[in-house]
Amino acid sequence: MKEKAYLAILMGATIGGTGGVFIKYISMPATSIAWVRMTVPCVLLTIWILSNGIRVFRGNYKVMLGGSVINAVRMYLFLVAFIYTSIGNAIIIFYTWPIFATLFGVTLLKERISRRQVWLLLLAFTGIIIAYSNQTFSFDNQDFIGMSAAIGSAFLYALTVIIFKSESEHYTRNEIIFYQNIIGAFVFLPFFILNEPAPTQTDIILGIAYGLLIGMVAYNFFFFGLKYLDASRASMLTYTEVVSAVLLSYFIIGDVLSWNMIVGGGCIILSTLLLRVTSGE
Repeated sequence: MKEKAYLAILMGATIGGTGGVFIKYISMPATSIAWVRMTVPCVLLTIWILSNGIRVFRGNYKVMLGGSVINAVRMYLFLVAFIYTSIGNAIIIFYTWPIFATLFGVTLLKERISRRQVWLLLLAFTGIIIAYSNQTFSFDNQDFIGMSAAIGSAFLYALTVIIFKSESEHYTRNEIIFYQNIIGAFVFLPFFILNEPAPTQTDIILGIAYGLLIGMVAYNFFFFGLKYLDASRASMLTYTEVVSAVLLSYFIIGDVLSWNMIVGGGCIILSTLLLRVTSGE
């Protein structure tokens, strides 16, 4: 089962890399995109929950709703990060979240992590830095706001991973995704309603596709893997999302594939391969 979990995380991360392409072609403001992204899985999974005779709020639902509140704040900080600072700054800092998740896994879930896993985690993070080393990196006032938001988003996202991991034995993947998005669907609703100009039909179609592919499919793979793997190991595997995003931006959008992105992506792929080899499965 851990073999399937490992592959599921990689598949989810690969699909997650399509997010940048969707955002590139959707002309709605970021907050409106966030609402569509979180509302689509929430609505569909509410229907699924009710049709299967499952109580919408059951078990340790207060903890799950707490995780949903944290995720909504995380999403807001994530958007602020990309508004106030460069993509390079935001991505490098946001992808410290697997480091936070590893620390939380060790301290809160009592997971064991080897020295070799720590080095592989650092190798993957180094790959991020190398991949975006040609991006502008500064500490101007706006950049500082954006970078502070990114580190806050990374911290909170890692915390939600630990919360949902701790409750994964008691809920199905679909229920976890429902809880992950329910609060954000309400929080971002006013932004969507007040959006000017009104979103086009193309924006709505792309937004729904974004919500389905990322919010439903990618996270279904992720939470399947998270149930059977340590949070630290699962979070490290998600670095492949960056490789996927870089390659998709090259083939679909036509972005330049620079040497540093190739080297950085190679470091990330190497770390995931070595992590698989050292897993003992």
